[in-house]
Amino acid sequence: MAGSAHATVDAANREHTRRASAGSGRALWPAAAVATAFTLAQLVLVRPGLGLGWDETVYVSQVSGHAPASFFSAPRARGVSLLVAPVAAWSSSTALLRIYLALLSGLALFLALRAWRGLFPVRVLAFGGALFASLWVTLFYGPQAMPNYWVAVAALAAVACFLRAPADRGALWGLAGSAALMAWMRPVDAVWAAVPLLALGLARRNRRALLVLLAGLAAGAAEWVVEAYTSYGGLARRLSDGSAIQGGLGWHFAVVDQLRALGGRTLCRPCAGALPHPLVTLWWCTLPVLAALALVVARRERRPAATLLPLACAATAAFPYLFLIGYAAPRFLLPAYALLAIPVADALAHLATRPRRAQPGDRRPASGAGGMRPTARPDRHSPRNPARRPDAPPAPHPAGPPAPDPAPHPRPAVSRPRRSTASLDHRLAPRPARRPLALAAVGACLATHLAVQLVVLLHVVGAATAAHDAWGRTAAEMRRRGVRPPCLVTGQEAIPVGFAAGCASAATSGPNANTTEDGITRTARRTPVATLVPAGSGPPRYARDWPSVPVGAVRLYYVVPGAAS
Repeated sequence: MAGSAHATVDAANREHTRRASAGSGRALWPAAAVATAFTLAQLVLVRPGLGLGWDETVYVSQVSGHAPASFFSAPRARGVSLLVAPVAAWSSSTALLRIYLALLSGLALFLALRAWRGLFPVRVLAFGGALFASLWVTLFYGPQAMPNYWVAVAALAAVACFLRAPADRGALWGLAGSAALMAWMRPVDAVWAAVPLLALGLARRNRRALLVLLAGLAAGAAEWVVEAYTSYGGLARRLSDGSAIQGGLGWHFAVVDQLRALGGRTLCRPCAGALPHPLVTLWWCTLPVLAALALVVARRERRPAATLLPLACAATAAFPYLFLIGYAAPRFLLPAYALLAIPVADALAHLATRPRRAQPGDRRPASGAGGMRPTARPDRHSPRNPARRPDAPPAPHPAGPPAPDPAPHPRPAVSRPRRSTASLDHRLAPRPARRPLALAAVGACLATHLAVQLVVLLHVVGAATAAHDAWGRTAAEMRRRGVRPPCLVTGQEAIPVGFAAGCASAATSGPNANTTEDGITRTARRTPVATLVPAGSGPPRYARDWPSVPVGAVRLYYVVPGAAS
């Protein structure tokens, strides 16, 4: 007889678990919608037909059969080359590579947002993902063979997994994978982004999460460290060479340089000229204010760690690019933007809403590091379950008279963690009331911001398209003049032009120096060689007697052994 009562309780528990799982699944839809929109926006606005940029050709050429591998300088890591290998190793189609990267970047954004479920309300996560995905720099570099976006989404996921690790062992796998991905793409950037995680792990003596984080970083950076000893003369030498290529790491106030780059300059080196229009830079200047507001909101909502930790990681990730190098590129700050997105979204949501007073029976998210704590199992004899109170009449049984309750004394409540309840708690929490005027103001600011981002993105895409078309025309002229593979290209923009023509590239000076003038002269005796010189400048010594032809903004000097001059 009593078994039927226990079966009723078990059925109720199973129903609660089923509803929690369903709520968790529904909670993923906003993040999935943001990631899908992000992928479609890349394909529509950036366009799959956009040619490969300078740095992209370096990474892709390492695994592509279209052209010999370009010189791989000390700061670079081979994570991007391995990421694009499934497509670039067998196809030279840039459109196919762009589609592959757009799909992959959308999936990565979804997984990074999914890692934060339960730490913030679902609407805040979707809003934060949309803020990050709508930046022109995110849209432009999402489908590109560049490492910065991947460091960004990996850092975002790593912070969430670190927060969840004490209560969720499954998060340790996410922490290891995210840390490895960061270090796989850019080992030095990964260390900067992980500094607050390492410090917090040491302070709280969270050995498990700390060891997993260190193991992930070591696994991702292993190839880079091994290559340092096999090809660059050791780890210290590779770090020193990387610093020299970046202009010498030291105290440089590059904040104004980053502001100049926001107008659509993908590389600001040297960075001079006027600042962009204030509408272009206003969002960037408001980030510190919104970050401070996010801390206030987090303290009020009793989840400071979930806000403070990503803000701290954003600060350390941005520090070297704001204060240690003498030039700027918007992509350098992508990890900081990703880590700021969710706290900033939380602050903006707070501006547009006002907290609603709790009503009897309201369920609120539990407090803690991320707003989560184990959910206590309801007492079977509590007043909310009158069917199990000792003084309640027994339930009728079809087989005969009811039996007395074998448990005359109520059992104490047992606290045990439940899975998949965090999203249900957020779903059942009281929704804050809207502030119409504040909501309208925030909406107007966001609409203006999106319009500005779209204008800058179209400008950047147009400039990139023009540059790629110019490289293609130069490569076509080289082929008409007899410079065909196997061949060598040196001089102005030799790396992208050489890749477009299927030739090797070389330089005698600068960060990509890998040969000498005598070496080029010897190569020209047996292989077609082309040298690109800016229009109006004289050729190098070894090319003074070569025939030449103007091609756009450069002059092409070339030699084809065995052909008439």
